[in-house]
Formats: sequence, C-alpha cells, structure tokens
Amino acid sequence: MLEFSFLKKHLSQSLPIAPSRKLKITILTVGSRGDLQPYCALAIGLKRAGHEVTVATHENFEPFVRKFDLKFAAIAGNMEEFLQSKQGQRLIAGEKLKKEEADKLLLQQLESAWSACQGSEVIIYTPLATFGYHIAEKLGVPCFFASVLPLSPTGMFGFLRFAQITKNPLKKAINYGSYLLVEFLHWQRYRPLLNHFRTETLKLPPLPYLGRRFRQKTPANVSRIPILYGFSSHVIPRPRDWPAWAYVTGFWFIDQASEYEPPLELEDFLGRKKLPLCFGFGSMTMPNPEYLTHYIVEALKKTRQGGIILSGWGDIGRTVNVKDSLRVFVIKEVPHDWLFPQVPAVVHHGGASTTAAVLRAGTPSVTVPFFADQPVWGEKLTRLGVSPAPIPYHKVSEETLAAAIEIVLGDEVMRKKAQELGEKIRAEDGVANAVEVFHRHLGLIG
Repeated sequence: MLEFSFLKKHLSQSLPIAPSRKLKITILTVGSRGDLQPYCALAIGLKRAGHEVTVATHENFEPFVRKFDLKFAAIAGNMEEFLQSKQGQRLIAGEKLKKEEADKLLLQQLESAWSACQGSEVIIYTPLATFGYHIAEKLGVPCFFASVLPLSPTGMFGFLRFAQITKNPLKKAINYGSYLLVEFLHWQRYRPLLNHFRTETLKLPPLPYLGRRFRQKTPANVSRIPILYGFSSHVIPRPRDWPAWAYVTGFWFIDQASEYEPPLELEDFLGRKKLPLCFGFGSMTMPNPEYLTHYIVEALKKTRQGGIILSGWGDIGRTVNVKDSLRVFVIKEVPHDWLFPQVPAVVHHGGASTTAAVLRAGTPSVTVPFFADQPVWGEKLTRLGVSPAPIPYHKVSEETLAAAIEIVLGDEVMRKKAQELGEKIRAEDGVANAVEVFHRHLGLIG
C-alpha cells in the first residue's frame, strides 16, 4: 500500500485498466537529464500498472531513478562528468566528438545494455539508445520505440525541422527524404561497430549495407515496432502520413511539486511584490559560466526585474555579487512543476523536457538554444505565439536578453496564448495514454 501511495503522488493520472499479465520491462535511455526524466515518468506509469520496470541509464542517474522506487541498471558513461569536461563543452559548442572516442563509448554502452536487458520480457528503447533494436531481436521479445521528438519519416516537416510545416508537394518529398538520408548516414557511420556487436556478442547475422529497412526477412518481433511519442498534438500535430503504429500520447511528466519542500529563502524571494523570472539551462555547460551570469544580472537591472537562477550542470550564477543578491536568487535545481507556474516568465535552453514543463505551466518563455533540437523547440514556441524569437547562445548579451524580457513580460496576447495552451496540455494524460497503448499492443487488455 505504501509503495502504491508513493507512486500515486508522482503521477496525476487515473488508474490504467489492469493488464492480464505482469511483465519485466527494461527502458534503455542515454544522454542528459532531459533524455531521462520523461522515460522515468513512463516507467512510473508502467510500474503503477503492476509491471516490474528497470531503467537502464548512466550511473550518475542512479539516485534519481531509485527515488521513484524503480529498478536501475547501469549503462556506460557519466553524462554529467562528460558535459562538464572540455570535450563535452566542445560538443555543446557544435564540434564533433573524435571518432575513436565516440566508438569506444558506444562499445561500452552496447555491452552494458546487453547485460542490463537479460531477463527482460519487453524492451523500450529511446532515440540515443537505438541499439535496443538488436538486443530485442536477439532476446526474441517485443520492443517499443519511445521518443519526445518526432522522428518517423513524414512529408509534413523535415528531420528535426518540426517547427516548419509544409503543404507544398515538392517540399513534402524533400522532407520525407531527409529522414531516410539521416537514417542511412547514421547507419553507415556505425555499421561496422553495430554489425560487429551483432555477430560477435549477439551471434546474429549482420544487417545489410543499406540498413534494416532492406532486410530480406525481418524477425516478427522487430518488424513493425510500435512508437510511443511523448509530446502533445496541440504542440506538434500528428502527421497524417505516419503509420498507424505511431502514437502521439501527450507529454510525459513526473509530478514532484506536492512533495517538494522549498528552502525558506526561496519562498521569501517568491513572496515579493514583483514576481521574479526564472533562468535555467538544465544540463548545458560552458567554459565561462560567469559571462552568462553577468548578462542575466545586467539584463535584470536594465529591466528592473528580479530573477531565480537554477544553476544546473553549468554552475551558472556562482559569481553573483553580494550586492546583487537582493535581485538574484541562485539554487541548484527546483522541480519545474513547482516553480514554473509561480513565475511570470522562464528563460531556458529549449531542451525538450524543459520546454514541455514550461508549456504545461502556461508560462511564456524566452529560449536560449545551445545545440541539437533546442533551436527547433525555440522556433516552435515562437510560432505557437508563446515566446519571442529565440536568442542563440552565442548571441546572448545583456541587450538581447533585456529586449526579450521586455517583450515576454509586456505582451498580453503572448501570456494569454501560453495560458490557453497550458490548460490544454494539463487536460491530457500522456503517461496513462502511453500505458494503454502499450497494453493494447501486447494484447494485455481488450
């Protein structure tokens, strides 16, 4: 009973229909905290339905995973240490990893993932852990692909271009082709390594030169892999040319607000007459966080506002002067579902999970994208009318930040749009929808 009540606190959802069978499920996910948290939400939902769920991810996330009474298995790599290293900072700045370094890490991840999946009856794998496909094939178990980004080929928008929707037939063909091209290039980059893993570790035949789409005979358990998309159709409409087994369920959230006990200093700071803005850049790191800290403080002075800085992995806000402490409050992290609804605006990096939390709160925001999918989320928020134009990280200054803050605080239409979109997202139950799809696909409910 205690375990059930604990899980109930973390998911604001109606109980799913009880499945006819309880399963051992392993969720494979690698990357930053934002690449983990939504899949932990999904794991909590599946555990709540009675299944035994293991989250296999980097060792530095073990305390976070176990906090929700989920089983944990380690996959090679400490993403926090890596992103805080010079090498990680170069990756965020747009440089590529050296081939031999990337290959060495992937080899370690393949072996540790194979070990983590032993005894699994279902595997759920995520965009940075697509090696789950090969492991599921070997084990002969059903698998699902889960993602918070739209990655199935479509003519509606190009690969990682989901902010720009088109109806032009020629552009649609180009868009569709972009997914196949990325898939092909990715396969060519890792083909020798993955085929070696298949033949040597898994004792499976290698995949063809052109990739798995061109297999002469695909095993039934990996032929039509159902896809669970953890985003809202109010934000990214489901493309009509997607297959029936691609499901848009709504965002996947962990509710932590009810259990959070804020420090008194934070409550006092939020209790002021003029509500502070929130600044948070999640897992992003940089060589000189003091520059970003300076720009934030100066922009707040220019706009006569106060701010809460979530220092995150980048250690932003560490250099705030004592004389500025009345204007700025610095704290490592605060649950987004507790803080975001209380502030007039959020300035963030545009990571998928942070973006989802901002949208759910119904709070307008300013995006400062660093790399990967972040610029696309920034553009998407602008097109939805809930954010001014993104400020790419390399263009951040006290002037650009101050101008964006003035817009986001002064635009009533933007505020109203954010609130309306937030209401729609809060009305969805993405985790419950995903759990139901999972059960129906496996024939566990009628």
